[in-house]
Amino acid sequence: MAVGSIAAFWVVALLLIIVPGPDWAFTIGSSLRGHSALTAVSGLVLGYAAVTVVVAAGVGTVVAGTPAVLSALTIVGGLYLIWHGASTFAHPAATGTPADAVARTDRALLVEGMGVSALNPKGLLVFLALLPQFTNPHWSLPVGVQLGVLGVVFMASCAVFYLCLGSLAGKILNARPAAARVITRLSAGAMIVVGALLLAERLA
Repeated sequence: MAVGSIAAFWVVALLLIIVPGPDWAFTIGSSLRGHSALTAVSGLVLGYAAVTVVVAAGVGTVVAGTPAVLSALTIVGGLYLIWHGASTFAHPAATGTPADAVARTDRALLVEGMGVSALNPKGLLVFLALLPQFTNPHWSLPVGVQLGVLGVVFMASCAVFYLCLGSLAGKILNARPAAARVITRLSAGAMIVVGALLLAERLA
């Protein structure tokens, strides 16, 4: 597999990652509600890992060629983003809780992060449309392995960027509760808007 192709994919992927979207909103909102950025980002990365496995196994090609499946994924993803955004908007800040409740919350946060990335239709379409462009069936590695390598590059880039984003948001705004609540609600609102736009686009 050509190093140049991996580097080119990394540049394109990084440009996509730094554009604000549901992952941004989830990471910032989680940090401002007092959760560990590591837990939130781990959920996002696990979600993308699941998508990578699906695409590398060849299932992604079948999904991409089936409009009904893509429509269903878009609707489910849009509804999930709206639900998660509404929940975050209603509860913008965490309060003191027992250790066992915090543990349960962290587990729930991990699952939520997986849902945000794995059910993000635009993220799935990026994997279906972008990754194959940086593979070549004539290289020594099978195409499935090439897709897996590119998926790992994407996940590592996500992990580094969103960990920095979440940590920075937490340090700056956790000392300002009022501002933190406003930013959290703005992040939640962004998720609701993105989900609604996805539904409107697919159902129009």
